[in-house]
Amino acid sequence: MEVHAGLTSRFATQFDEHGLSPVEFEVLMRLARSPERRLRMSDLAAQTSLSTSGVTRVVDRMERDGLLCRHACPSDRRSLYAVVTPAGITRLEETLPGHLALIERWFTSQLDPKSLRGLLGALRDVRDAVNPGATAGSTGVSDPA
Repeated sequence: MEVHAGLTSRFATQFDEHGLSPVEFEVLMRLARSPERRLRMSDLAAQTSLSTSGVTRVVDRMERDGLLCRHACPSDRRSLYAVVTPAGITRLEETLPGHLALIERWFTSQLDPKSLRGLLGALRDVRDAVNPGATAGSTGVSDPA
């Protein structure tokens, strides 16, 4: 809990500098690394551990800000895709270098390479157990955990 709280606090401050909440940054990251930079709303909900109504509210806000748009799913009229826009990619590209610098400073540089590999493998195992939908809809995409 203490590690999570410390990292979350450092990340939130940096996200705020770019006009994003932590959830909005996560949504942009998940969409940007997905095939065609899109996910079904239900898959986005599963990946973020938000409720479907929670994802709808976040996507509404991000769509209003021009970071995302919705597209109909051609194979299922009941489904919608959340799609990152060029403005969303730009915002992510502006935010990502600072975020990666924080990860390097406060996380990866704290461990030697062997310990880091072991920790990342263990975190994936735990993630898959507690959130089996964490990679829903992202087949064929690398998994940075």
